[in-house]
Amino acid sequence: MLHAAPGPAAGPAGPRRVLAGRYELTELLGRGGMADVHRAEDTVLEREVAVKLLRMHAATESDRARFADEMQLLAALDHPFLVAVLDAGVSEEDQPFLVLELVEGRSLAQHCQAGPVSGHRLAPVGAELATVLGYVHERGIVHRDIKPGNILIGGDGHVKLADFGIARMLGDSSGHTLTGTTVGTAAYLAPEQVRGEPVSPASDVYSLGLVLLEALTGRRAYTGAPLEAAMSRLHTAPLIPTSLPTGWPALLTRMSAAEPADRPSVSEVAQVLVGLAQQPESEPDQHHDQAPARRATDRPGRHRRPGRSRARTVRHDR
Repeated sequence: MLHAAPGPAAGPAGPRRVLAGRYELTELLGRGGMADVHRAEDTVLEREVAVKLLRMHAATESDRARFADEMQLLAALDHPFLVAVLDAGVSEEDQPFLVLELVEGRSLAQHCQAGPVSGHRLAPVGAELATVLGYVHERGIVHRDIKPGNILIGGDGHVKLADFGIARMLGDSSGHTLTGTTVGTAAYLAPEQVRGEPVSPASDVYSLGLVLLEALTGRRAYTGAPLEAAMSRLHTAPLIPTSLPTGWPALLTRMSAAEPADRPSVSEVAQVLVGLAQQPESEPDQHHDQAPARRATDRPGRHRRPGRSRARTVRHDR
């Protein structure tokens, strides 16, 4: 996380740690699967930044390689809805770090903790996310870890997509993940990720659909232990209330289709959400807020049987 919400202190009282002779670490903002994110003061340019620092004792060679990949990916990207990379380096203790812009605001996960988000408020957020994913996909990159905690909403109301730690270039089969291991956050994985199949832009569309559904309803579509949550989507589609504001059930049903080919493109998602943002705000029907738009699957014959899944382990990084 790179937002500036209050967090625990960076450590006991004493001299603050300084990286590269200029980045003075202050409070801890968040912890991921392999790195910590600190608020920091850039003493040269006299501005606040966020520093993502790979944990020394938790990092494997695969983690270090993945962190280096993230540095290279982010350095090649420049979009107003992405967290900007300002600098990168390695500490005196041989810890790689990234210096990123500090987003003053909250994550979508924090917004969701306060309860369901109205469709009228969520539509422009979703449209910006789809727009920046389109930019990323055009450059041959799949994020692979779209979740509320990686979506930051700044004080100006605009989105910043963060954490490309497990992003993958399309067609790149080298990776840094052990064979038989699925990397990502179990609650938001696309079915093809669970099965250990190649990812595509459609994988991010599926994950974004689950994120938007959770924000609208205040409930995760798939709960339980990571493996249980991941496997359940192979034979049960998410329950999408028909009582959601007009246009949302149809869109979310398509975004969470079991087959990648049946999902809309991010450009189509963005176009639909822009239209929904312009509609008058409507209230859901409280008497039918559990009614599903669909159950299990519209095309059961196209699903793999659970026993044929190739994914054996789900790594819940964050």
